[in-house]
Amino acid sequence: MKLTETDRKILESYKSMIDGLALYLGTNCEIVLHSLEDMDRSIIKIINGEQHSGRTIGAPVTNLALTMLNKINEEPDCTSISYFTRNSKGEPTKSTTIAIRGERDRVIGLVCMNYYLNTPLIDFLQTFAYPEKEDTYVKEVFSDNKKDVIDREIQNVRQSVLNDTSVLPSLKNKRIIEILYNHGIFNLKNSVEHVAEALNLSSNTVYLHIRNLKK
Repeated sequence: MKLTETDRKILESYKSMIDGLALYLGTNCEIVLHSLEDMDRSIIKIINGEQHSGRTIGAPVTNLALTMLNKINEEPDCTSISYFTRNSKGEPTKSTTIAIRGERDRVIGLVCMNYYLNTPLIDFLQTFAYPEKEDTYVKEVFSDNKKDVIDREIQNVRQSVLNDTSVLPSLKNKRIIEILYNHGIFNLKNSVEHVAEALNLSSNTVYLHIRNLKK
């Protein structure tokens, strides 16, 4: 398959995605990124490969991946397949193959994830064990309402700044706006107006602080 420059950029963008998946799933999951431009050297990125399958960048696509690819191509609505298999060591794995589509809706690559089911329970628990200290949790707002996300973030940041005795009272609003800016809250539409109302400021004042932060 001859890939276009856009196709290659799409595949390249998946490299950072599987880095994030590996960080989340831990070392017990092998994650492979295949390019279908060269089936003989299809692996363009692999994480946890050496300790599990022994594969490295430049290894070929597997026969099972080819079978999964044919199934995906034959069924237009099929974008991913999950299945159980065994690796070269005979170890059981739960695997998923996900199609990557490029220009003209062609399948140009695959993401394959293989979770090793012989993983000791203690290793699995260490990967997903929650921290005992409450202050180690990152505050995240889950909502289907944009205004709620903005308001909750303002509330969290405002409370934190008000409790920070190192910030002078006259600079607290400026500090709140700075943190909200660094958190990307002003990328949401109408966020400036919401922040101005919550802090009892004019929108022009908030915009002024944002302009100064951008300098």
